[in-house]
Amino acid sequence: MNGPDLEAIVERHTTREGPLLPILHDVQAVQGWIMEDDIVAIAQALNLSRAEVSGVVSFYHDFRRTPTRRPVIKLCRAEACQARGAEALVKGAAGVDRVEIETVYCLGLCSVGPAAMIGTDVHARLDASSFSELIEQVGAA
Repeated sequence: MNGPDLEAIVERHTTREGPLLPILHDVQAVQGWIMEDDIVAIAQALNLSRAEVSGVVSFYHDFRRTPTRRPVIKLCRAEACQARGAEALVKGAAGVDRVEIETVYCLGLCSVGPAAMIGTDVHARLDASSFSELIEQVGAA
């Protein structure tokens, strides 16, 4: 994502204290991953080393350095969601091969699990039927 799009994202956040994370989140939201060229451009814009930006990208598991081939559903597999049947959701759901199930540990919805996250949308109280519907919605998009 070089050019005006990246420049606009960087410009929108440079007045903030600690602009790196918001910039990386916006870049990933626009293109789905963070390219090496993005890392170089962001480092130059923020007067950071390429290693500093790359280190942040590799430290946080939410950032991707390669594009995904399928839509991503982040499924909570923390203790509370496991106790409420998170593992059974994956085993019993139709269409799991059309999406990428990414494990996350705690979406903060322990009392209403199992829970999943698609983009910034959180889904709780999932059962086999509702999880299959999510897969259908995301896989069709």
